[in-house]
Amino acid sequence: QVQLVESGGGLVQAGGSLGLSCAASGSIFSIHVMGWYRQAPGNERELVATITSGIDTNYADSVKGRFTISRDDAKNTVYLQMNSLKPEDTAVYYCYVNGYTIRQAYFGVWGQGTLITVSS
Repeated sequence: QVQLVESGGGLVQAGGSLGLSCAASGSIFSIHVMGWYRQAPGNERELVATITSGIDTNYADSVKGRFTISRDDAKNTVYLQMNSLKPEDTAVYYCYVNGYTIRQAYFGVWGQGTLITVSS
């Protein structure tokens, strides 16, 4: 099994910065996509940013220029650096990782979620 553990959530004032991390563990052979999604109350879960094994990145238009996603494959960890935070960034942020286990089975797993609250 593959598990994700997120850390870094909290309260920050508008204009501030916050960093998130997500570490994957378990019977991992390879990781393809790592990413961050968020969900505010009453809203659908939406993509924030993803990064592939080839270090190709995609960002939601709403966070471009403010958020940066990165990964450390040696640690099976993905990061999200959030700058110039806005109240509308308030949401539960979920890490997502997919790839293959050592048994060559595909996996796609979600982290437990971490709450980011941005005050005005």
